[in-house]
Amino acid sequence: MKFQTLTLLASCALFAASCSTSKTYNIIAKSGTQTGGTAKFTQEGNDVVMDLDVTNLTPGTHAVHIHEKGDCSSPDGESAGGHWNPGKHDHGKWGTGSFHMGDIGNLEADKDGKAKLTFKTDKWCLDCVEESKNIMGKGIIIHAGKDDFMTQPTGNAGGRVGCIEIK
Repeated sequence: MKFQTLTLLASCALFAASCSTSKTYNIIAKSGTQTGGTAKFTQEGNDVVMDLDVTNLTPGTHAVHIHEKGDCSSPDGESAGGHWNPGKHDHGKWGTGSFHMGDIGNLEADKDGKAKLTFKTDKWCLDCVEESKNIMGKGIIIHAGKDDFMTQPTGNAGGRVGCIEIK
């Protein structure tokens, strides 16, 4: 009986470790831009991987943040609310000093307006019970300018040119 229980537990652990959940969303253009592309989120064990593939940006650096609401209904993206900050920390650069869960950073658009960003963290989850980690129901905003990692609470990143509803 002990051997069967251990075999069952080992099988369950292997199954859970090998499971992954993936969701892909379209980027919705905002503020009169033609911003497009996709955002793919994959839960792999305790990690979430976000793959952004963005098109039609102005060449240069653009901030990317998770915002409070998965609502892209307004023309300027303001319906997504402010940065997602469940811990009430100061805005900053992910992984250094003070930062909050919405501080993803910057991506670089090439001369053709294309940009890619892969971001992996164990501080997020997809559809879990831990509200301080769960990104479902939140929004991703791609900004017109770069994040300076200092200005509170937004990073002085400018207008909102792309929006993603994580549902």
